[in-house]
Amino acid sequence: MSLNILLKPYQVILGSQSPRRSELLTKGDIPFIKQLREVEEIFPEDLNAHDVPEYLANLKAKAFDGFLLSNQILICADTIVIQDDKVIGKPKDREHAVQTLRTLSNTWHTVVSGVCFKTNSETHSFSQISQVKFYELSNDEIDFYIDQYKPFDKAGSYGIQDWIGVNKIREIQGSYTNIMGLPMGKLYDELTRFIMKINDGH
Repeated sequence: MSLNILLKPYQVILGSQSPRRSELLTKGDIPFIKQLREVEEIFPEDLNAHDVPEYLANLKAKAFDGFLLSNQILICADTIVIQDDKVIGKPKDREHAVQTLRTLSNTWHTVVSGVCFKTNSETHSFSQISQVKFYELSNDEIDFYIDQYKPFDKAGSYGIQDWIGVNKIREIQGSYTNIMGLPMGKLYDELTRFIMKINDGH
């Protein structure tokens, strides 16, 4: 059974203000409303970097405990950039963004997105990994990108869907939408199975 048929009795809530995630769900023809509950995004220092996004997605979803109706399905997500086993988050300021892009220039890095589905009785989470390699970035290109596109709300100080992704990405291994913030192919699959499991339990 297709996901759009399975979703008919349900209301999907996107627990994110990210315009990229909204765009991806819209393009995936998954109707949703947006709600946000404030969460302090802190993870254990000894947590493996690849496990951080799924941990944070679950943390964001937990903030909705007691607030979901029986016909609502919450989707929360988190995306991080990893290089040399270190988490590269959103830049603190312009200089931090410059340093981050210099570090990513002409090298491979890993992008991991964690996703959590939640109803008032069930929770399911998963993550997906993609690899990205930039061409060499000159100082002028970095300055231009940061000043024109202001990527201060983006992990790794860049957005794959804008100027730097179009012009300066040498190679991608894995899901493109995962790098944008939601691994849509896997999300479609996992959400289909999640709803079928819920329906079987009723």
